[in-house]
Amino acid sequence: MTSPDNTDSVHPYLSLTPDAVINAVESLGLLTDMRQYPLNSYENRVYQVGIEEDTPVIVKFYRPNRWSKEAILEEHQFLLELAEEDLPVVAPLEFNGKTLFEYQGFFFSISPRKSGHAPEIANREQLEYLGRWLARLHQVGRDYRFQHRPIWNGQAELGKSSDKTIIQQSCETVLNSGLLNEDFRPAYESLCHDLNELVMQQYQPEMSDMLRIHGDCHVGNLLWRDEQLHMVDFDDCVQGPAMQDIWMLLSGQREEQIQQLESIRNGYEVFQPFPYHQLKWIECLRTIRLIKHTAWVVERWSDPAFPLAFPWFEGVRYWSEHVLSLREQFAALQQEPLFIHD
Repeated sequence: MTSPDNTDSVHPYLSLTPDAVINAVESLGLLTDMRQYPLNSYENRVYQVGIEEDTPVIVKFYRPNRWSKEAILEEHQFLLELAEEDLPVVAPLEFNGKTLFEYQGFFFSISPRKSGHAPEIANREQLEYLGRWLARLHQVGRDYRFQHRPIWNGQAELGKSSDKTIIQQSCETVLNSGLLNEDFRPAYESLCHDLNELVMQQYQPEMSDMLRIHGDCHVGNLLWRDEQLHMVDFDDCVQGPAMQDIWMLLSGQREEQIQQLESIRNGYEVFQPFPYHQLKWIECLRTIRLIKHTAWVVERWSDPAFPLAFPWFEGVRYWSEHVLSLREQFAALQQEPLFIHD
């Protein structure tokens, strides 16, 4: 299946009209009540669609040309495996034995609706609870290896030049975009180079560290309601280290993060050993995400949703703060890593 690239003057999502959304859902034999509500999603397009005499469903239209059909099906298979093990994930619904469908150039899937709010990171009980579920997720993640999704080892992503690291690729994307404020270009380029050197020295995982993980496990992708957790949005699931799913739950000052890690560890070790040797990678993984996130916004700038969602992106303040964040990461990479006793 092919569709216009994100850089085309007419963005492919412009053809995803309200009628197209309804028609896609009804092509699977569902009868909608014509009500639809767009949900917060930048990479894909996600809608809540009402169903006659039944609960609404969530329909997700995948961004064209991002993932192959095989990669999306690997995400679905992972979710179905996790659901089979009673993990609190939102797996896609099956229609005639299939979870992935096509409509007018778009891949799409349908899931049940779940609601809730982000868990409280300051709540030690909730962090222990999250730690238990992450341990179980990672147990299932070891059962099989992704064949069509990236390996999160700091090197080039699947389908891109293999002689560049993620940081190098991301830096080049930003430098060539025309969106970087030129006053900050020398500092940005120099910092990316220095950060890449430090990360590549410190982040050297073994293949035994690599398992199927959520990949984007921040609190915005966790729904908490009535003492029940739902893990959502596995769109960025990759083959990577367990710590990638753990560190994204941390926030605040160093001592606060250590306390949070201890709570997560307490829950994690109910089901399997905590990956203590990966603690030294936290700042490396944080650095990769920080640089890659800015490149992601640059890559998606032709999508009309992005200038609306990030109106400050082209301003001096954003680039000033981004360069400051990179300097802080350079300092963090030279400090002793976060440590908790085993």
